[in-house]
Amino acid sequence: MKKILIIDDEEWLREMVQMALRQRGYTVVLAENGAVGIDKARKELPDLILCDVNMEKVDGYLTLSSLRSEPVTAAIPFILMTGLADNAGMRHGMELGADDYLPKPFTIDALYAAVEARLKKAQMLREESERRLADLRDAISMALPHELRTPLNGILAYGEIFKADAAILKPAEIVEMGQVICDSGRRLERLVENFLIYAQLELLGTDSQRVTTLRSKQTLLPARLVETHAAKQAQQTDRTADLEFNLISVPVPMSEEYLGKIVDELTQNAFRFSSAGTKVRVSLEETDNAVVLTVADGGFGFSTEHITKVGAYMQFDRKLHEQQGLGLGLSIARQLTELHGGWLAIQSAKGAGTTVEVKLPKVTTR
Repeated sequence: MKKILIIDDEEWLREMVQMALRQRGYTVVLAENGAVGIDKARKELPDLILCDVNMEKVDGYLTLSSLRSEPVTAAIPFILMTGLADNAGMRHGMELGADDYLPKPFTIDALYAAVEARLKKAQMLREESERRLADLRDAISMALPHELRTPLNGILAYGEIFKADAAILKPAEIVEMGQVICDSGRRLERLVENFLIYAQLELLGTDSQRVTTLRSKQTLLPARLVETHAAKQAQQTDRTADLEFNLISVPVPMSEEYLGKIVDELTQNAFRFSSAGTKVRVSLEETDNAVVLTVADGGFGFSTEHITKVGAYMQFDRKLHEQQGLGLGLSIARQLTELHGGWLAIQSAKGAGTTVEVKLPKVTTR
């Protein structure tokens, strides 16, 4: 049974709404002003809040702002009730996080429609969140043990051989085993690094001041940086001959560290999901209002369903294509792009390759 909190300083209205909602089977909690409403919302954690705008001391906007600022109440659907539903007031309420407006006076049918629409939408969002959580849980449980154990097995196995047979190993064998240990160590290092960066970005996105500081950084000569990072990924996969560039050096509103990270992740994916002998093209261009970094390959490609599911810990067709990592790379690239006021777009089709575009706002000159 859904619980609804009604916050209004007019007793007759509270009782009328309470009676109507109880007839529909809802549990109703009443509050006579904003301060009491905030306290009851914290204690009762209702499924929906109906709140009057014009109340003394703590009005509807202050009530909404207070509840949206607290994690435990931030996601509760919130409908503002007002007899002064002008555009400026409605816009202000929406900016604070209101889900809907219910203009006074309203009919019982209008009340039911508003309440049921918000509760239905909240239920859909919960179901989607639960589905995503289940997908994430499955992806982690499948990927993490493999990603940790595979490089560790190589390090430990060859470490045991060195310990037991050091006196009889040939120089060539030592070099070969040492290379495996180095490669496995780098794989673990990248796994840990991406996990830490992803967690850092998740926290950073909730701090507006840090985001503002982040967006103040610039890379003034990005062409050389892009070329260096992409060439390193090509060299590691022995595909230097497959790499092509079309770069202009236009200032990018992002630090060298984060721009390099995006290039690393996108080019590494391009080489990983395409065959030797096919081209990987990296470009940096300028439009009227954006700087565009593009990485395109002629590889396996992805379905539309896979593209819509791009996110942390998600890997696709693992049985068909050997993958390393937790699937964090593309998610990190997208997060970095969006934190800097841009957007990341993916175009792909099965067997037709993949093109990833990172669009960032142009650096403004004063």
